Amino acid sequence: MIRFAPSVHALASYALASLMLVAATGAEAQERRMSHCIAIADAAPGLEYIQKAAYADPIPDFSVRISYIDHSMFLIQTPGGFSGITDYNGYTGSQDFVPDVVTMNHAHSSHWTGRPDERIPNVLPGWNEDGTGPVNHHLVLDDVLIRNVSTDIRSGFTGREDDGNSIFIFEVEGLCIGHMGHLHHEPSEEQYAAIGRLDVVMIAVDGGLTIPVDVAVRIMERLRSSVVIPMHWFGRGALDAFLARMSEAFDIQYAGGSEYVVSLRDLPSRPTVMVLEPQFLPVFEE
Repeated sequence: MIRFAPSVHALASYALASLMLVAATGAEAQERRMSHCIAIADAAPGLEYIQKAAYADPIPDFSVRISYIDHSMFLIQTPGGFSGITDYNGYTGSQDFVPDVVTMNHAHSSHWTGRPDERIPNVLPGWNEDGTGPVNHHLVLDDVLIRNVSTDIRSGFTGREDDGNSIFIFEVEGLCIGHMGHLHHEPSEEQYAAIGRLDVVMIAVDGGLTIPVDVAVRIMERLRSSVVIPMHWFGRGALDAFLARMSEAFDIQYAGGSEYVVSLRDLPSRPTVMVLEPQFLPVFEE
């Protein structure tokens, strides 16, 4: 098994995150579940995935099923019955399916909706709706912790909206799963520290509407996540450009479908880009 030695940046991020946790008030520390993802990553071998699973199909113990719905929407499910959708825009993939939680970012209407399904019990916008600084989510649902790290977002074509985007992190079944949202800049040192370890990360690779490809690659090399899932691409050219840049340091795998199942014990020993198909696009060939 390959273990990556912590870099100076990783150690600095971990130390800063520790100081941030210590700085919390006693009452807040007692009420808020401690994040296990704000730590240095420790890789483990293997990766297991399945194809074409229905939303109601069973999930192996200690595993998480990630389904790529479309664009930047993913469905995250656990054996205990938890379900969450990222960058929810009003569509879940099934009219009869109601997730426990949805996250949203308001870059474009394809990432959020002002009229979420009223049956969804937890709707988490990635921005502060009253415009008074960053939003702060720390939601515990049974054995799942969902938290966010605020970042800036582009306003129009040249402007910037402070704290308009959130990186949402799902801590579940021992895994740290991060969705980078509609990211427009590389995270700061403080933001890297708040993110902590990400075993699985979804990142936009369009190279234009979000961050440039070289910035996306630099972020992935910094995080050294075990599994990287490309999202938010509008043609094979953008995806191929990202894969070409990642292929030296990361293995490239094609799932051949839109779903796969992963557990902490089955993470790959070498960082891997896992290409999933959005449910509305044809199958790729490796």
